[in-house]
Amino acid sequence: MISVCMATYNGKKYIRQQLESILLQLSESDEVIVSDDSSTDNTLEIIESFKDKRIKIFRGNSFKNPIFNFEFALKQAKGDFIFLSDQDDFWLENKVEVTMKYLKYYDMIVSDCYVTDELLQIQQNSFFELKNSKPGFFYNFYRNTYSGNCMAFRKSVLNKALPFPKSIPMHDIWLGAVCDLLFKVKFIEEKLIYFRRHGENSSSSSEKSKYNFFNKLMFRVNIILAIPKIILR
Repeated sequence: MISVCMATYNGKKYIRQQLESILLQLSESDEVIVSDDSSTDNTLEIIESFKDKRIKIFRGNSFKNPIFNFEFALKQAKGDFIFLSDQDDFWLENKVEVTMKYLKYYDMIVSDCYVTDELLQIQQNSFFELKNSKPGFFYNFYRNTYSGNCMAFRKSVLNKALPFPKSIPMHDIWLGAVCDLLFKVKFIEEKLIYFRRHGENSSSSSEKSKYNFFNKLMFRVNIILAIPKIILR
């Protein structure tokens, strides 16, 4: 069983297109977990209009933070395999098929993607080339190249990764660090999503970081301090 975990907040512009691209690839036994962070637009109405029993909506949350909105979604997942999804991207039609082939042998898969504008016009042909992406704890500890919307992993990862530490820069950085330390990770060259950049994204994965040097230092200190706890779980 697959669980697609999506954190939403005022995603009306792109949520329909994204859900359509996801649902076409799932079986009837799979699920899409939507954790909504008190959207004030009609995001939830659009999601409800699908009338698809695979979509499970958790509304009324007030995290005001995408990290802990994703954490909540992950805690609801019942599947053996977890896919992370942003509300504004678009999955290519072979994303699930290709990813599941690799998850037979690895605990986490990170795929490459096309970086696009808001109309899905390709701006960067490879996110991996843009970020020089590859696995490795110390490599990503210095300069993170993980992007959550390209991640899928076995549920066993959550036994170590949850709950999230109180102060981390982003959920994907934490999940990547946990998997680099304790699991088998594979970065694959196949591009499986359109990573839509439209100026209102909650992360800055393909852009310059909004954090200063002190922020970055403290985030890394917090990750180091959390590591002994996850090893002992």
